[in-house]
Amino acid sequence: MEFKSLNIIDPILKAIDEEAYITPTPIQEQSIPIILKGSDLMGCAQTGTGKTAAFAIPILQLLSANKEYVKKRKVRSLIVTPTRELAIQIGESFKAYGRHTDLRCTVIFGGVNQNKQTSSLQGGVDILVATPGRLLDLINQGFISLRDVEIFVLDEADRMLDMGFIHDVKKMLALLPKRRQSLFFSATMPPSIIKLASTILYKPAKVTVSPVSSTVDIIKQFIYFVDKENKNNLLLEVLQDDKIQRALVFTRTKYGADKVAKLLSKKKINAEAIHGNKSQNARQRALTNFKEYKTRVLVATDIAARGIDVDDLDCVINFEIPNIAETYVHRIGRTGRAGAKGTALSFCDAEEKEYLKDIENLISKTIEEVKEHPFPLMNHEVEKKPKQQQQRKKTNYSKTKYKGNNKPRRQFGKHKTS
Repeated sequence: MEFKSLNIIDPILKAIDEEAYITPTPIQEQSIPIILKGSDLMGCAQTGTGKTAAFAIPILQLLSANKEYVKKRKVRSLIVTPTRELAIQIGESFKAYGRHTDLRCTVIFGGVNQNKQTSSLQGGVDILVATPGRLLDLINQGFISLRDVEIFVLDEADRMLDMGFIHDVKKMLALLPKRRQSLFFSATMPPSIIKLASTILYKPAKVTVSPVSSTVDIIKQFIYFVDKENKNNLLLEVLQDDKIQRALVFTRTKYGADKVAKLLSKKKINAEAIHGNKSQNARQRALTNFKEYKTRVLVATDIAARGIDVDDLDCVINFEIPNIAETYVHRIGRTGRAGAKGTALSFCDAEEKEYLKDIENLISKTIEEVKEHPFPLMNHEVEKKPKQQQQRKKTNYSKTKYKGNNKPRRQFGKHKTS
């Protein structure tokens, strides 16, 4: 199936063609016809499945149908998402797919001065992409009215709850018109999410794609067993591969991200860190540099990486194995976007082997080991501690006693990154 078979209007088809999209992803193929009919939708889909286009394309088409409202420039569609990065990327998608329409989209989020955002709002907008806090703030100040919203989207609902936005969401829902079309997307559907969806949706159609295990099937995955003290050297060794034009490196802490970025910069590898302690402007600048190939390596924590959507990303590197198996899937999914191929490399020390077991159980496969590399794991023992200190979801790991000779081997097994 191609996009043109989904009854999409010519201005949007032209923009899709300019983006070099031909075949819709499963969630796009299923969701677009439902939304175009005006039905409510509950979608269960991971980030990276093409979810944004699945709602952006039909919203643009539905709003374009009424030219009279286009002239009035009132907020007719509201998309609420938990993070600034996601909001920015959703806004970019609307502008790309809607470039040949007369519709205007604005993005608002906290952490920056509001003046530029309020000036844009005062000029009139048709589509508003927002994070909950800044949205409520500007509503209270009188800059935004939700009275004319026809289509409402709650994106990444499970993250919204995890990040404590449930009360903000409920306040916002009370301000929306009762007669509206609502679209609800979440990567997971626990009881709390289903309960929230029931308060928003009316007789929704349901679409489910990409179970957590299948999102990693197209990604080439490799594991390097290495002593913790040699991870820096191994990272430098891996990055000698010219096929890795860009790499997203994950650490568990902000301090760790800064430390790795400084190491790489010192070795003349263009690298920047992105985490919660960075200003929004700094984070966006780092992401833009990475997208434009000015920065080769972006070092990120899991929270800061939420919503990072980079086309044709060569490689994700888990400098530290995550202690929650689902996090691994979210991390490596950054390189397998919307059906594209990718490579994920993970550095596993003795302390992290238990986390690796959890990951392999979740994805139902054994990750291929790169056995020949210069910094093999010399000590396989972990100091035993009481059970309460060995909880897998804790980040305060026990110390490893290193033994043996850490002299590097000469051979190094190369892997393909295409």
